[in-house]
Amino acid sequence: MKILITGGAGFIGSALVRHVIGHTTDAVVNVDKLTYAGNLESLTAVANSPRYAFEKVDICDRAELDRVFARHQPHAVMHLAAESHVDRSIDGPAAFIQTNIVGTYTLLEAARHYWQGLSAERKATFRFHHISTDEVYGDLEGPKDLFTETTPYAPSSPYSATKASSDHLVRAWRRTYGLPTLVTNCSNNYGPYHFPEKLIPLVILNALEGKPLPVYGQGNQVRDWLYVEDHARALYKVITEGHVGETYNIGGHNEKQNLQVVRTLCNLLDELHPQSRPLGSDGKSASHKTLITFVTDRPGHDLRYAIDAAKIHRELGWKPQETFESGLRKTVQWYLDNLEWCRNVQDGSYQRERLGVKG
Repeated sequence: MKILITGGAGFIGSALVRHVIGHTTDAVVNVDKLTYAGNLESLTAVANSPRYAFEKVDICDRAELDRVFARHQPHAVMHLAAESHVDRSIDGPAAFIQTNIVGTYTLLEAARHYWQGLSAERKATFRFHHISTDEVYGDLEGPKDLFTETTPYAPSSPYSATKASSDHLVRAWRRTYGLPTLVTNCSNNYGPYHFPEKLIPLVILNALEGKPLPVYGQGNQVRDWLYVEDHARALYKVITEGHVGETYNIGGHNEKQNLQVVRTLCNLLDELHPQSRPLGSDGKSASHKTLITFVTDRPGHDLRYAIDAAKIHRELGWKPQETFESGLRKTVQWYLDNLEWCRNVQDGSYQRERLGVKG
């Protein structure tokens, strides 16, 4: 099978590409605009594989998408390309509307045009898998409530509102045109190659440099944390074994308050990198936890997300392999071992790869 993956140079997308090339015999066509969050250095391990191809294409560019479909003749599409940072969506929502809504519409139309021209056999096996977020469901009220595949949508931020819109478009294209689509909604991902503006890598890198560790409000926001490589395995399960028209929620079964996450990271860094521990008022080495700083909360900040992932376990046999403790330890160690990758992101040098890249 040849899979067209949009956003394959991003955090989750690159994990998916690495999984497909590293653990299956399938081929990948990576379609990525290479915005600030797209980093080809995250794909160094698979870049020379004969089963991997890269196309620097904006999903809002219909002519280029038509060219890519015609050239590569994919058997399936996995759509991950999206603007995804909530804070950025609050500061500048226009880019989120353009990429997440207009881009998804444009990709759906290109895929529909391509799919309608396939042979009957190829047409029957084609799949369009849209990867979304649990943030479309909004905020949970009760302490034991969980998001299910039928939870009503109630997005809170410009980011989650645009992702909700894209979910609705995908389902409408199936209902109206018969396009064989699937949708997945995942909880918070973490792991290697995560862009440093996100909570876990930000805390790790700030702590190593002795900088404040910012925590919104009182840090009591609860998220369900999913190791990115577990997510990649789930996505591949869905595209290969999922039922057309279905939605699957993907979660890590790891509900943690943000402050808990930060404190756990500090404990791991105290253990794994004691040389970066700050000095206390007594002049002796202190815990990284002394760097925790509470900052003004984000506008419209949802308090709790939690995924019920029973359906994907029941129907497709997937469950996460990593616990929060094992996944977070692997993540911290990866950042300690790959500081050059981090520095290239922080100083912007990774963006040079945007220039002169051809498919």
